[in-house]
Amino acid sequence: MNNKINKNLKYVAFAILLLSFSCSEDFLDVEATAETEEALTAEKSVELVNAVYNRFLQWQMSSFSWNGLTSITTDDADKGSSTGDTGTDKDILDAIAFDPTTISIGEVWSEHYNANQRITQAITRIPEFDIDEKLKTRLIGEAKFLRALIYFRLVKTFGGVPLISDKSDFSSPDILKRASKEDTYLFIENDLQDAINSLPEKNEYAAADLGRATKGAAKALLAKVSMYQNKWQEVLTLTNEVITSKQYDLTTNYEDIWKEIGENNTESIFEIQAKGGDAPTAGVQGYSVTQGARGDGGWGWGFNTPTEDLANSYEPNDARRDATIIFRGETLFDGRLVPNTVTNAMYNQKAYSSANSDAWETGKNIRILRFAEVLLMNAEAALEVGGDAATPLNRVRKRAGLDDATVVDKMTVWKERRHELAFEHDRYFDLVRQGRAGVILRAHGKNFIDGKHEVFPIPQEQIDKSGGILTQNPMY
Repeated sequence: MNNKINKNLKYVAFAILLLSFSCSEDFLDVEATAETEEALTAEKSVELVNAVYNRFLQWQMSSFSWNGLTSITTDDADKGSSTGDTGTDKDILDAIAFDPTTISIGEVWSEHYNANQRITQAITRIPEFDIDEKLKTRLIGEAKFLRALIYFRLVKTFGGVPLISDKSDFSSPDILKRASKEDTYLFIENDLQDAINSLPEKNEYAAADLGRATKGAAKALLAKVSMYQNKWQEVLTLTNEVITSKQYDLTTNYEDIWKEIGENNTESIFEIQAKGGDAPTAGVQGYSVTQGARGDGGWGWGFNTPTEDLANSYEPNDARRDATIIFRGETLFDGRLVPNTVTNAMYNQKAYSSANSDAWETGKNIRILRFAEVLLMNAEAALEVGGDAATPLNRVRKRAGLDDATVVDKMTVWKERRHELAFEHDRYFDLVRQGRAGVILRAHGKNFIDGKHEVFPIPQEQIDKSGGILTQNPMY
């Protein structure tokens, strides 16, 4: 077994030296080249961090596999597509019948650790470079924000996971051991505190740096991380700081958020930048086309379709319903007719790209953190520790075209989260943290088992490669 462990450690250590870099001054233009550690000079310090941002454009990181785990598993979405097209395993995810060999789960694990390899290289090497100290501090802060985002996604998905902080970890025999969930969250919090201390505010960046991590993004993410641990005073404090910073506001028209004109607007706190278009492309792989309308007159594969349960759950006149759901037979905002001949009755409008909806790498940005969610976190925290929950809650409702809530309680806030954040990869994890996943998902016909499906299984391939050092989650 020791030989096998050593072999795996050498493989991981070698893999971290193989990175893809941007060959353009624009950090969205990607042209992959393999670089050895000796080639990672000070001139490439910015590109080391760009390589991490670019990893979020990958199919496994932000597209088909991630949609399968975070959306198709929920009461908001069905597998969609045609009956005979399983999307490899999306039917299994839809039924919550997955196991440690399910391909999408393995892809999500691998791609997040691929991204973390790039982060480890950046955090290890950049402090050694002779570059402007202000730039150095900012780049390390960006890398730590991105690492925190990656580990937050991992801990929600799998529970405690192996933690890699710098290259020295690759010489440790404990590298493949899972940390506890509590230690994983502590690791995330430390990275975000460092990022908060290192990053500029949104309005302090140059126009050429649009889309990079900011102080506000780090605070919003730390608030969300704290919410998942029931650290409600921290949630309230952090969200108040984001609100009073005056860096963000709600977009007037909810539907505009999801159009090309709504990218990086006043509501945007952090989003995956997807340039798309001319070669070399830099769009999220398959994000729009896999969720586009399928069939005669359609433009996509038709996966991740809204459920009747979601469509029927909105209050009358809630503008978010039509902005979230494409209905068969409707004419979209750009004049495109969705003919009655398409396969499915509904599709995800938040994934629709007007400019190039049928292209593999579209220019569709994926929204990760929005000001509306900060307001809803603020409201939920106020209910837990005391404070004004009605004002931030009703601010979100007013934008949706609704009257003030007649009752302001946790269930009201949770309902607003569902309608505000549908198809933004929160629903499954929200239901788990709220303790409602089993009841709601079983009522929707899914095979959710309490004590098991609160997390996904560790991929069996990874357990095998570790020689059994990685341990499996309960009941898998």
